[in-house]
Amino acid sequence: MRKAAQFLLVAAALAAAAPTPGETPAEILGKTERAADWQLKHLDTAYLPRVRGDPKSPRGWVTGTFLIGLTALADRSADSRYRDAVYAQGRREKWLLEARPFHADDYMIGQSWIWAFERSKDPVAIAAVEERLDAIIAAAPGGSLDYGSDPPPDAESDCQRRWCWADALFMGPPTFAALSHATGAPRYLAYADAEFWATVDFLLDPEENLLARDSRFFARRGPRGEKIFWSRGNGWAYAAIVRMLQLMPADHPSRPRYEALFRHLSSRLITVQKTDGYWPVSLLGPPEGTPPETSGTGFFTYGLAYGVKTGLLEGPAYREAAIRGWTALERAVGPDGKLGWVQQIGSGPQEVSADDTQPYGVGAFLLAGVAVYDLAVTGRRSATTR
Repeated sequence: MRKAAQFLLVAAALAAAAPTPGETPAEILGKTERAADWQLKHLDTAYLPRVRGDPKSPRGWVTGTFLIGLTALADRSADSRYRDAVYAQGRREKWLLEARPFHADDYMIGQSWIWAFERSKDPVAIAAVEERLDAIIAAAPGGSLDYGSDPPPDAESDCQRRWCWADALFMGPPTFAALSHATGAPRYLAYADAEFWATVDFLLDPEENLLARDSRFFARRGPRGEKIFWSRGNGWAYAAIVRMLQLMPADHPSRPRYEALFRHLSSRLITVQKTDGYWPVSLLGPPEGTPPETSGTGFFTYGLAYGVKTGLLEGPAYREAAIRGWTALERAVGPDGKLGWVQQIGSGPQEVSADDTQPYGVGAFLLAGVAVYDLAVTGRRSATTR
């Protein structure tokens, strides 16, 4: 009870600090840049030790998610330091990937290397990515998507040779799709498309219209008997749909299926957003009296703003949810640009505190900021043409 009361007080204080609506695109972009600047200064120190494996890897998914957000910001900002930071990271790492041959976490940074290649046309930037993805396609890993138990650190379980957990939808399919986008070779997108839908069909709950993080959660229940749907796990998957739509051709035969899933999930997600603008760490958990959480909220805000801007999501409820999400995210950024309330590395809902941060949370924040910026630019243009 005491902890719930503390969370209510925090939520009330954050709501009281909410900025007035009507930010200009420049203001939105400036706040996005401030969070990026803080993270760029703290890439070696923003980790907590209570994690499995080595999250400090400069080629791992923790840094890789931040870089994906940074590439999106670099495409909007007039300041070249964001673009230069991605190039510098790639050169330092010699454009290489992590070691596990099939695990999506270990090649997702390739999305940023591909981004760099599309702008520099230096084939060295994607050589390792092409080699890894070609090897995966040639191996054609099959088998069950049942997760089983956690493998030892730095190892792959049998199912992780495929995309058997919701997070992998953000890590894996867009990497393959991006390589098709960059090279024109259709085999990468074809592989991503087939495996993406195998995972979604396996993890999507037809009653709740949300995705289980992995098969271990099919039978798990929360303290009130509710099914457990992890905010960030669904956020990974939701953002992955946006990434796939951005990377695939407009006339791709599977595109209507991605759009239908996107609308399907969007209509459900806006019903579980809290009144303070955040999404709870467990989406069907108590709607109030729970702490803010910014990694899931960042991904959901990103998707909603993209959907409204592109016309995939129609009606004021989606726009309002996106703006509430962005306003909530802004409140979680300190005066120095540090993003707080990021649930730490895990595989399901956990506790989170105001001081918790991680680069993947900042990556989600940057994606959200860029999408809200695009939405604001579109709105401003519409207003000036009336």
